[in-house]
Amino acid sequence: MNAHEQEHMWSTRYRSAGEDYVFGTTPNRFLAAQAALLASGADALSVADGEGRNAVWLAEQGLAVTATEISPVALEKARKLAAGRHVEVDFVLADAVAWDYPEAAFDFVVAIFIQFADPAQRARIFAGMARALRPGGHLILQGYTPKQLEYRTGGPSAVENLYTAELLREAFAGLDIVHLQEYEDVLEEGVGHKGRSALVGLVARRPPAVAAEPGR
Repeated sequence: MNAHEQEHMWSTRYRSAGEDYVFGTTPNRFLAAQAALLASGADALSVADGEGRNAVWLAEQGLAVTATEISPVALEKARKLAAGRHVEVDFVLADAVAWDYPEAAFDFVVAIFIQFADPAQRARIFAGMARALRPGGHLILQGYTPKQLEYRTGGPSAVENLYTAELLREAFAGLDIVHLQEYEDVLEEGVGHKGRSALVGLVARRPPAVAAEPGR
């Protein structure tokens, strides 16, 4: 699916929900569980952020947040959510696949259920996310595993868009794995993610820069 088709699909879905938020207004549970890791004043990027629930929560933790999203309908709702919660987020209308991820610009890069991407698109997004991390910065990612096709409580219908722990380990081989687990949980994230779900959660860290030895 190309960028225009993605934008149309998501905008239609978000618009059809009216004033409601498809995935709710509370943060993803796996992301919220990493609260102790987050540092107030740090810079965070939330990739393909949707209607703003995760970006707004990150801003409430004191982070300076940039959030990309391909759907202008979603961004309008996200800005409304941020205003209602009295936080500021830099919302950017952008295709997560084609966006020019800045080098070493963020202390945290967050990707929650971005499984619209096929394997080729995913490789580009993942490479950009890793590049955007500062040395010592953390990646936080949540996705569905192939077993989710049995539950059908959210996520894509294409198995190639789903994640396994091994896939993520290989994709982010240049990062240090802090936490990586496949597990099941009951999600209550609006009408979009609702019910028993097969999940994988990843926290990974870009290795700190190595200080140059002083000259002799």
